[in-house]
Amino acid sequence: MPVLSLSDLEDALAADRAAGRTIAFANGVFDLLHVGHVRYVQAASAEADRLVVAVNSDASVRRLKGAGRPILDEHARAEMVGALRGVHYVVIFGDDTVAALLTRLTPDVHCKGTDYTVDSVPERAIVLAYGGRTAIVGDPKDHSTRDLLARLAGGAADPPVPRP
Repeated sequence: MPVLSLSDLEDALAADRAAGRTIAFANGVFDLLHVGHVRYVQAASAEADRLVVAVNSDASVRRLKGAGRPILDEHARAEMVGALRGVHYVVIFGDDTVAALLTRLTPDVHCKGTDYTVDSVPERAIVLAYGGRTAIVGDPKDHSTRDLLARLAGGAADPPVPRP
């Protein structure tokens, strides 16, 4: 799955819409890909015919996560996300939020992880304004890159208990 420019993504989505396909949208940093990311993306892909995943640029990750992040550069992160089952399109974005992308792409479904509720999603009003819906997808927020980095640095002695 190649990473698309925003204009190429818009062209691809126009063709999908002309063919009657629905569009879901998910986003994130996806630094040190883990099972929570996989479950989030796969659940998002079940919400529509096509899934767009927007990956934060390196600059936006530094602003959002601080020094030392990202671990992997934006192109590596985007390529890994694009290799996941259910992902049709990947785009890298440089803003701190996806508000502008949502306004421009108007996906049918904006997917957020379970650390949100439909009412707490910051972009909810934008999605409602153009007639889309918000879906909360994925498994409980039991996994995080921050926790994984702490374990790698020796900050946590025991790995999390696996879920049945």
